[in-house]
Amino acid sequence: MRRSFGSDNHAGVHPAVFDALRRVNDGDVHAYGHDAYTVDVARRVASFFGPQAETFFVFNGTAANVISIRTACHPHQGVICAETAHINTDECGAPEWNAGVKLLTVPTPDGKLTPALVERRLGGRGDEHRIQPRLVSISQTTEVGTCYTPAELETLSVFCHGHGLYLHIDGARLSNAAATLNSTLGEAAAGADLISFGGTKNGLMAGEAVIVTDPALATGMLFLRKQSMQLSSKMRYLAAQFEAFLTDDLWLANARHANAMAQLLSKGIVRFPDLELAWPTQANGVFVRMPAELVEPLQKEYFFYLWDETVPIARLMCHFNTTEKDVRGFLAVVERLSGARTVR
Repeated sequence: MRRSFGSDNHAGVHPAVFDALRRVNDGDVHAYGHDAYTVDVARRVASFFGPQAETFFVFNGTAANVISIRTACHPHQGVICAETAHINTDECGAPEWNAGVKLLTVPTPDGKLTPALVERRLGGRGDEHRIQPRLVSISQTTEVGTCYTPAELETLSVFCHGHGLYLHIDGARLSNAAATLNSTLGEAAAGADLISFGGTKNGLMAGEAVIVTDPALATGMLFLRKQSMQLSSKMRYLAAQFEAFLTDDLWLANARHANAMAQLLSKGIVRFPDLELAWPTQANGVFVRMPAELVEPLQKEYFFYLWDETVPIARLMCHFNTTEKDVRGFLAVVERLSGARTVR
């Protein structure tokens, strides 16, 4: 089977997750998350994010983001996000259709929002003719592979809360951010009121979690999850995956490996004179400007997507199953197809 740098979603499921699913596949328990096992795992996940945090398991990341938005916003309110945000580019209008809110996008040089960028979308507050900003949504790590530092998170959080805004983190790759920062999961999402904590990009089969750190926002979450068709009757199978994730810090081991493979790939890429990194490699994604004539023949041997077809910029994603052989094989094909020797 052809190896893929297309997405960390392309990876399989970690064996420890299968083992955890088998362990809970015995006997009868209460449905819809009311069994003691699911309650315990949810509390363990929440403990990473603060003493008042609550966990709500859902099936996928789009749902985690949309439910977070619905929890924080009325339909006359809006979400400020980067133009590159997943909720803006890759969720088929789900926030607008399902949450009924407007996305207030901001162009950014590196996928990250700052207080100054957020402030550009705060005009018209109190004007009944204008959408009212209520939530700021950021991605950690961002869609272009950059990572918010703790200082950047703190600055943005203080600004948001000082201006009556909630802060949401799309944490589809939060584990990778924590590995990059050498921090806890909570520190990588510090200051957020709502967090979409992802697992499927880091070794889980199917399951994400919405973390609510503000108790005032948690009261309606049970109902919104059900209304959004994300309440699993056999919740223990979602919880089991997160138990495997937490055991022996599997989430961290997987993320560190993916990040390390991206670093290896990035260091190899920059040795080619015709290839250039579009953004610094800070997690498990490598974004590469390359000659247009190289794209198609390279994609025939290793699958990847183009982030920008006009430049072009290739997006190369590593995951917990990416090997050094995969990386070195890719670099060897680049060298063969480009006819260029690497720069020493």
